[in-house]
Amino acid sequence: MTDPRFSPENYQQQLLDKTQHIKTLFAACNIPAPEVFSSPATGFRMRAEFKIWHEGDESYYAMYRQGEYKTPYRITEFPQAHDNIRRLMPLLLDEINSNELLRRKLFQVEFLTTLKGETLITLIYHKKLDDTWQAEAEALRARLGVFMIGRSRKQKLVLGQDFVTETLEVNGRPYHYQQIESSFTQPNARVCEKMLGWAVQHTTPCTGDLVELYCGNGNFTIPLAANFNRVMATELAKSSVHSARYNMALNKVDNIDIARMSSEEFSAALDKQRSFRRLKDIDLDSFNFSTIFVDPPRAGLDPHTTAITQGYQTIIYISCNPETLHRDLQTITHTHDVAAFALFDQFPFTHHIECGAILKKRSQA
Repeated sequence: MTDPRFSPENYQQQLLDKTQHIKTLFAACNIPAPEVFSSPATGFRMRAEFKIWHEGDESYYAMYRQGEYKTPYRITEFPQAHDNIRRLMPLLLDEINSNELLRRKLFQVEFLTTLKGETLITLIYHKKLDDTWQAEAEALRARLGVFMIGRSRKQKLVLGQDFVTETLEVNGRPYHYQQIESSFTQPNARVCEKMLGWAVQHTTPCTGDLVELYCGNGNFTIPLAANFNRVMATELAKSSVHSARYNMALNKVDNIDIARMSSEEFSAALDKQRSFRRLKDIDLDSFNFSTIFVDPPRAGLDPHTTAITQGYQTIIYISCNPETLHRDLQTITHTHDVAAFALFDQFPFTHHIECGAILKKRSQA
């Protein structure tokens, strides 16, 4: 029986509860009424991963409750997953259960899909994968019409390709993104489209150049570039930097420079405290930075990066943790006013809330 807490009929009430939580949490921060962007109540997850649990001659998808890692819960349906994943789940499981070579020592399956149906499946094993396994997996891949990866300790066998290409509509314009297996991507494509549209809309009046910290694969960078003369983006993960550059070319965007460095390193470069080989072809003095975009991890901004943001006329802050956003705003609002605030329901039926804030330097508010 499906837990009623996850019933689509209860979605609007859960969203109202989240909205009230945000209004209460930020009541003393003088924020405008938050714009609330809902999610589809089903089929919203573009990524999913499951343990594979073996009992006798049968294997099945399983998950664990937090803190109960010795008790698997059998998954027979997963309405949160996109239709592509839900369609493939039983087909893949039938194939696994009918083929001992594919089944033996398989312990995890991961799905990554797109709105148009391109799907990548990763099978993770506690055994070395040989040519016989690869031949069987290649035949399975062809039957399912997907890309596939086999992983085990120190092994990654790519069948087809190790990425999918997503297309998101932002204010009527399509943007294309390479999304690599095991790299971070937004899990809820429809809400991601709304986030991008909101950020683009609220930066349309901006002038000058944009600096972005934690740019990932260029998810926000590329649509935002249309509102600025130039963009300087930083990212630490090498795979994400490669994807961002690939996505720039894919979308024919040529006013973005990307450097693989941390926010602390970038600040040191701006302040001319240090020179970096990674910036040898980028003249920072030629930029006219007016706006900064930050999308930090759940821990929020460190004090140094918080101080960096306060030097800009406009701050775009996307947060996956309202509590750390609230903490950081206690400092940032000494110099800036919150001009716009949004709640993006990236994760329905969970306590997680994604927020966005546009802040203007007080003299410019």
